[in-house]
Amino acid sequence: MKKDLVIFGAGGLGREILFQMQVNKEFLKEYNILGFVDDTPDLLDKVVNGLKVIGDSKWLEQYPTAINAVICLGNAKHRKSVAERLSQNKNIDFPTFIADDVRLSEEVSFGKGCIFCFSCIITVNISIGDFAVFNSDCTIGHDSTIGDYVTLYPSVNISGNVKIGDCSEIGVGSNIIQCKNIGDEVIIGAGSVVITDIPAKSTAVGVPAKPIKFH
Repeated sequence: MKKDLVIFGAGGLGREILFQMQVNKEFLKEYNILGFVDDTPDLLDKVVNGLKVIGDSKWLEQYPTAINAVICLGNAKHRKSVAERLSQNKNIDFPTFIADDVRLSEEVSFGKGCIFCFSCIITVNISIGDFAVFNSDCTIGHDSTIGDYVTLYPSVNISGNVKIGDCSEIGVGSNIIQCKNIGDEVIIGAGSVVITDIPAKSTAVGVPAKPIKFH
């Protein structure tokens, strides 16, 4: 019997993940997609890309039977907040979604609730936490460590032995050279090239990337 599943977030990422699920035959053999869950009041009961918005987070927090949820929110802190609230309901499981063309070795460990989008390459001896999101066309080199709630936006390239802390977001088209450390809650601007360690709770941009503010 198929497992019931909802997509949390009917925004851009959620709609992209719906598409990637719909073309993944193996995924559809296991899961029955019930609809979107979204906290935008105007979307309730609306149909988005052919899938109905069937409830909000409060509805899902109180869901009385077994259900699976994939949290499709690009903002790392927002995703963390939602995941922590939903995790209070023991009826909810958080499967990891892997698009059908992802190259991911057996030497990779990852937690619950992760998302690996089209054309990602995750090589060997890599450790990934919970609820990390890898947008399309990202690469991660050997022996890297990716924390919880990390977001990699499209076409990010990470070399070997890189460490990225919890709740950090790496902007579109950014590159990180080998053996660099990115702290917790860091934002790397789009198109940046990271050649030095980046301290926690900072925003870094440029070629080479340098912190421009702390938060």
